[in-house]
Amino acid sequence: MTVRQEKFAALLKSAVVIPVLTIERIEDAVPLAKALVAGGVRVLEVTLRTPVAIEAAKAIMANVPEAVVGIGTILNGDDLARAEDIGARFGISPGATPELLKAAAASALPFAPGIATASELMQALAHGFNLTKFFPAEQSGGIKALRALAGPFPDARFCPTGGIGEANAAAWLAEPNVVAVGGSWLCPAADVRSGNWAGITAMCNRAMKSLKPA
Repeated sequence: MTVRQEKFAALLKSAVVIPVLTIERIEDAVPLAKALVAGGVRVLEVTLRTPVAIEAAKAIMANVPEAVVGIGTILNGDDLARAEDIGARFGISPGATPELLKAAAASALPFAPGIATASELMQALAHGFNLTKFFPAEQSGGIKALRALAGPFPDARFCPTGGIGEANAAAWLAEPNVVAVGGSWLCPAADVRSGNWAGITAMCNRAMKSLKPA
């Protein structure tokens, strides 16, 4: 594991849960981040799924210094460069093309490419990424699939995301090759829309108390 990957793995391990944030309105960014941090959730993945994503990430970095902000849904080298330009602490992709893996390997940004199969994991490993995002986790065979990958790839570490929530997060975190889990259940869209920040903080508090670091 490279030093960069080791530090990234340690960061995710300490975080336990990485909330996947799809921010529709720029004005929600800072109160949402503050609500998550207040609940003990500091490592945040802001996805590039909305037009305001980059501005939202910048607003969080500027106004919520306790938050560790990364960029998710990185699909190509341009997205990676945008994440680097704003000073994101890490990058995460749902999958990986050879071009993206090459760009990420040449970049200084801690990065977790998305994989769902053995072949995709082999590509990631070949580019020096032994920490990957297993996505979509439940839909790709769940914990059984992850255990199957552990045999031929004993050094690979994963942040499973997709179909993970309050009911099954602990089971995923109990797997020895899992460093953290990702999910959007800590910040339900309805709560964000209605500004139920106290509800989000309470949910984070509950999750952090019940989930132990992997």
